[in-house]
Amino acid sequence: MDSNSEIPRYKLLKNSLKILDVRNNIVLHNITQDRSVIFPCTGTFRLSDLNRNDSGNYTLQTFDSDGRSTGEQTLQLFIQAHVSSVLLLSECLSQGEMRVSCFSEGGDSHQYSWTLDGRTLTDAELLSGAVLSWTLDGCTLTDAELLSGNNESNIITLKQHVSGSLVCSVRNNVSNVFKEERISTCDKSLLMCGLRGVVVILLLIGIYIYFAWRKKKHDKAEVSAVPRTRGDPEDSVLMVEMSSATYANT
Repeated sequence: MDSNSEIPRYKLLKNSLKILDVRNNIVLHNITQDRSVIFPCTGTFRLSDLNRNDSGNYTLQTFDSDGRSTGEQTLQLFIQAHVSSVLLLSECLSQGEMRVSCFSEGGDSHQYSWTLDGRTLTDAELLSGAVLSWTLDGCTLTDAELLSGNNESNIITLKQHVSGSLVCSVRNNVSNVFKEERISTCDKSLLMCGLRGVVVILLLIGIYIYFAWRKKKHDKAEVSAVPRTRGDPEDSVLMVEMSSATYANT
């Protein structure tokens, strides 16, 4: 504050909560004393170890010696974490298009931009949708190069023939980080061969399971068809009955 010596009393509020109260350069109240420093003679309030919870509206209220308000000033404070490393992932789709995703660890309020070979993407390269904040090689992507996406998205889909040096930049009010990757067109024939290979493998597995089931069923049928031996309980009873009949005839 300017001319602090002429201000008998002042208060500092955060979102209507009083956090500081100073009268005649004597601190009466300070809820942030464990991480703040106050210089009453110059009207300076220093807050350290900031975190997201410190964001908000800070209001300074001043009073005269009789306690009447002499003014009020408000400062809006935003706390943002810096953008850290950027990860760029790409994958080929079934029709030969390429989906590219851009991820960033940490940070707040991310803003994305894309470039490809320093030029703006045209309608021949995008499948649909305008992505003004995505650029390819230094130029903004256009409807000709993008299959899908929007200017707030971190995921875009490029058409089949698009290739080059793709850069994704992530920024906020604190920092700016980018990631570059060389992309090439997706070979649709290779994709189809891969899909066919998966189908063949699944078919072979199905055939193996079927014949294994048939063999197991056949083995069970053979076991049930084997005749009982003389040691079986039922055969023993039969032998006793036959012996008794023979003895009676004799």
